[in-house]
Amino acid sequence: MKLTRFLKNGSPTPGLFLDGDTILDASGFGEDWNEAFFGHDGLARLRVWLKEQEDIAPRVKASEVTLAPAIARPSKIICIGLNYAAHAAEGGLEPPAEPVLFSKATSAWCGPYDNLVIPRNSVKTDWEVELAFVIGKHAKYVKESDALDYIAGFAVHNDYSEREWQLEGTGQWVKGKSGDTFAPFGPFLATTDEVPDPGNLQLWLERNGETLQDSNTSDLIFPIPHLVAYVSKFMSLLPGDVISTGTPAGVGIGFDPPRFVQEGDVFELGIDGLGVQRQVAVKEH
Repeated sequence: MKLTRFLKNGSPTPGLFLDGDTILDASGFGEDWNEAFFGHDGLARLRVWLKEQEDIAPRVKASEVTLAPAIARPSKIICIGLNYAAHAAEGGLEPPAEPVLFSKATSAWCGPYDNLVIPRNSVKTDWEVELAFVIGKHAKYVKESDALDYIAGFAVHNDYSEREWQLEGTGQWVKGKSGDTFAPFGPFLATTDEVPDPGNLQLWLERNGETLQDSNTSDLIFPIPHLVAYVSKFMSLLPGDVISTGTPAGVGIGFDPPRFVQEGDVFELGIDGLGVQRQVAVKEH
């Protein structure tokens, strides 16, 4: 299944992509795609409902509605830094000995086609296409061998970052990662049966038609099962939580000289089988 959400009368409404432009309105299921849904065997219940309702539930065209984030705002967004070998190299850094963890404020959560808002006084906003996954059930002290059983599905995430705030001065990365609109998610969450090998997915990003990132998740330093096990040692992962697995080479700060987001830039990015995002950069005044 490919879970999504779209705006109906201004409110996020749950849906399911049936093909590239057809969304089945799943409001009749009676639940949003949130912590309670994932935590109470929601995907299994949704499959049963879909079999019964697919032929009669209303449909909308994706091209005629505004997509919301593919799932409801999670309790936390945990990101992995420097997790592609080539990305670490472009920054002149040794690959980390263990995963680098940071968080994004959940207020950064937004839809896959929403405008990117360049924060006031920002001059170093940057892009990062990433594969993200959603936790499907409470996870704590997970074994790597069991890790994939805790994942509900996979989606595209753009981990926008303000590099001056992230890396210059004092403090943690979170302040450079948490601007409003800095976490577009979707266009859908593909359940794990839709993604047979998350360790071999092509991901890419274009800025104004120029390809800047083009890589494969096979370049991940720490693979997905390791990430689930590692993060769950330090905190409970709740159903609906998001882990973003890192970005490949080609981010703006990696160029010489660096290249950062400018007003009017158009970003298109995607991952094999997980759809495409598009954002237009606007300035916050």
